[in-house]
Amino acid sequence: MLIFKLSVMKSLLKNIGLSFALIFIFSCNKEFLTRNPLNQITEPEFWKTTSDLEVYLNNFYATLPDWGSHDGGPYWKDNNSDNMAPGLSNTRLAGLLTLPATGGGWDWSNVRSVNLFIQKAPSVAQGDLKEHYMGEGLFFRAWFYFTLLQNFGDLPWIDQPLQTNSEELYKSRDPRNVIADHILKDLDDAILLLKDKETAPLFRINRSIALAFKSRVALYEGTWEKYHAGTAFAAANPDPQKYFRQAADAANTLMQEGKYSIFTQGNPKKDYSLLFNQSNLSDNPEVLLWRKYKLGISSHNGQRYLAILAGNTGVTRSLVRSFLCTDGKPIATSPLYQGDHSLQQTVANRDPRLDQLIFKPGDPVTIDYSGGGDTLSFFSRAAINLGGENRDVTGYQIEKGVYPDKTLQQGDFLSTTAPIIFRLAEALLNYAEAKAELGEMTQGDLDRSINLLRDRVAMPHLKINSIETDPNWEFTEISPLLNEVRRERRVEVSWEGFRLA
Repeated sequence: MLIFKLSVMKSLLKNIGLSFALIFIFSCNKEFLTRNPLNQITEPEFWKTTSDLEVYLNNFYATLPDWGSHDGGPYWKDNNSDNMAPGLSNTRLAGLLTLPATGGGWDWSNVRSVNLFIQKAPSVAQGDLKEHYMGEGLFFRAWFYFTLLQNFGDLPWIDQPLQTNSEELYKSRDPRNVIADHILKDLDDAILLLKDKETAPLFRINRSIALAFKSRVALYEGTWEKYHAGTAFAAANPDPQKYFRQAADAANTLMQEGKYSIFTQGNPKKDYSLLFNQSNLSDNPEVLLWRKYKLGISSHNGQRYLAILAGNTGVTRSLVRSFLCTDGKPIATSPLYQGDHSLQQTVANRDPRLDQLIFKPGDPVTIDYSGGGDTLSFFSRAAINLGGENRDVTGYQIEKGVYPDKTLQQGDFLSTTAPIIFRLAEALLNYAEAKAELGEMTQGDLDRSINLLRDRVAMPHLKINSIETDPNWEFTEISPLLNEVRRERRVEVSWEGFRLA
């Protein structure tokens, strides 16, 4: 009987529970069952405010140049060019590169993400920064596409976020200059939308940065089209002059607005190097955009690799020999040149930038600033005899970017040295090269561009009517002026990632 009663009670309770469940299900509000996830933001909830735009764009800032985890960061970007020679062979330069079936840089995820932003941003409620953030989106689409252009040339132009069934997934490639025109159009639109340096949010893209980037893109495409004409890599219907004009005009606008100036403290022997080994560039008048690191939040290993480890790479003799002597003449004709039998001789009577770019005997490697500033170690010779990442390949070791602080910089992942992403010097060089390519260079143009860079290091001005022939010019088919403009570019922005591209 007890068993029977328990069975009846269990059956009754089960039926009552089932009845309540059915009542709950059928009386439940349908909207309750279709609620968005509570632990994540979904698209219908997101594109509402300018704060949403800011948060979305923050992901793209991570793609800008920075330090790697185990390398010399921005100062190893010229590897495999005629500026730097790594110890490992490069399959591309050796002619052994095989095209992968997938990958290899053919990645469109960032393009799709920024296209989604550009599509959604106009629907966001109006705010003080809405147009500015829309300008940032256009800048980053230009940024991503420029990288693809450098890697692949002809590309499909995609300006909408594609779906898995979009016909554009099978779109053929557009000619490279069509892509360049789209990139420059995005930058023109961004320049109209972005706020100026004074009113843009800190550490974000502003109008001046977009102008500088436009001068870079236009000069790149102009020189590509001019010097690849008649080759397998030629652009269809090339018009290099059009791009040189855009490069010169963009740089000229940036220069005329006068929001930035060349950094100098009146010390030609140190000022150039001080640009590259600081942790805080907020007050540096030359720097348009830089990345900030902070101990305990974000730091890197760069100083350990620059100062302590040579990294199995080295500065080429070709770059070292390109530096002029202090009389403004090349080493082939200057009586001041002392030869290169020692590192001291190599830098003697040379452009002060050379002394600030490579280590020579007696330069401090490690200083204990926390213990009173004692120098703990000095450079004596490049470690060409060691192996692996301890080896310097050429005997010329990079000093650019080095800050010899033992306590705060050279420990494992304790470096906070700030990488520069855009600086005025590059725009000045873009202007000078574009004007030279256009055949419009005047002495006034040189004085407001290249000669400002030479003033920082107390080098004689480049005079348009008295350029001395250098028997070591590698490109004798171009004008003496253009050869010297290119020399200045090579010297000023060495190891900043412009040589190989």
